[in-house]
Amino acid sequence: MDTIIVAATQNKHKIKEIEAITGDFGLNIISRGEADIPDVEIIEDGNTFEENSYKKAYEIMKLCGKITIADDSGLEVDCLDGAPGVYSARFAGVDGDDEANNRKLIDLLKDIPYEKRTARFVSVITMVFPDGDSIVARGEVEGHIVLQPQGNNGFGYDPLFVPEGCDKTFGQIEPEIKNSMSHRANALKALRKKLEERGF
Repeated sequence: MDTIIVAATQNKHKIKEIEAITGDFGLNIISRGEADIPDVEIIEDGNTFEENSYKKAYEIMKLCGKITIADDSGLEVDCLDGAPGVYSARFAGVDGDDEANNRKLIDLLKDIPYEKRTARFVSVITMVFPDGDSIVARGEVEGHIVLQPQGNNGFGYDPLFVPEGCDKTFGQIEPEIKNSMSHRANALKALRKKLEERGF
């Protein structure tokens, strides 16, 4: 299988991760720019990762007429009732301000002991086909939040997230290792299984 698929996201970090993970699957991911899609903003106003992921994939598919893949992902912290959740990228008020988002999270958790700072990264990947059909796959990775950013790898909340069974944050773990165990990797593995079931 060697199929061209358009990535709905314009987040270069996400595209790089998706490319690194999907290369072994025979999926050729191209960016919106490579697909000559106009620079349009898609409002992520869903209440769930599933709703936002589908909306992004569907809207871009309508523009290009090609199979489109979209990821909506974020961090859920248990003692914050699942926040920041779907608002992860704009938790501090400005979309994509990783430093401000991390500072806000640290401030909210500063009085919570480590063992109670349980959290998970969630990724929901939706693939939408030109005929309107779609496949949805969800992946998660459990862990804890630390209060001091550690490591320069990754992006978003990676420097604060220690995955279960590890003693390093995603910001410290080598990208190849992270890409084998991350929420996005788990979602893509689930997607691959669903594609295989359909004989894709």
